[in-house]
Amino acid sequence: AYLNSTLSSEDAAEVERQLLAGELDLLYVAPERLLSGRCLNLIDRAKIALFAIDEAHCVSQWGHDFRPEYRELTILHERWPDIPRIALTATADEPTQREIAERLTLEDARRFVSSFDRPNVRYRVVHKDNGTRQLLDFLAGHRDESGIVYAFSRKRVESVAEQLAAAGIKALPYHAGIDAGVRAANQRRFLQEDGVVMVATIAFGMGIDKPDVRFVAHLDLPKNIEGYYQETGRAGRDGLPA
Repeated sequence: AYLNSTLSSEDAAEVERQLLAGELDLLYVAPERLLSGRCLNLIDRAKIALFAIDEAHCVSQWGHDFRPEYRELTILHERWPDIPRIALTATADEPTQREIAERLTLEDARRFVSSFDRPNVRYRVVHKDNGTRQLLDFLAGHRDESGIVYAFSRKRVESVAEQLAAAGIKALPYHAGIDAGVRAANQRRFLQEDGVVMVATIAFGMGIDKPDVRFVAHLDLPKNIEGYYQETGRAGRDGLPA
């Protein structure tokens, strides 16, 4: 189960009851919520086997997605020293790995690092002279396939989504300025339907685990290589060519 702001107070209370009754195997909570007094007191009353800190690169100033609340997760170690912790991320170079260990007080922990290589994912870089036109040409070779198109600004996201839709492509926009209900509906369609192309800012991505994303296209360069790798890594999670 999860606890977040999309739940009604009744649904949240039911999740809390399940947690305290030992009925849950896994509970998802954002760091921002976890750090609240209410959530800390809830954890005090529950039987927890393990804290798993996902997207752990967010503790790092080196990384592309720094969130100050991640730094405060040392409270897990300080308040519950006997509960094991694991920090997980798909994108951490050497400096980021060191900073994760240091910031989360995991310097003495065992470290498991696998290769960044994804043999089924092919990378292509082309000179941009008319991004939308080139994108349409690219998508012509990926008809009825699911994919993500990243653009830098909200305005660009909306205009590109409109142009793709006008060209007969099942394209949806996603950025932080869109009504939350519309945004959630668009995300749901992307996850559940085939052949949807999501045109998005980097607001779209955390927790997206759709196995059959066949392509990720960038109309604008991300701020750094970790961001690029994180975003392209959403393609081909089923192991097929992407």
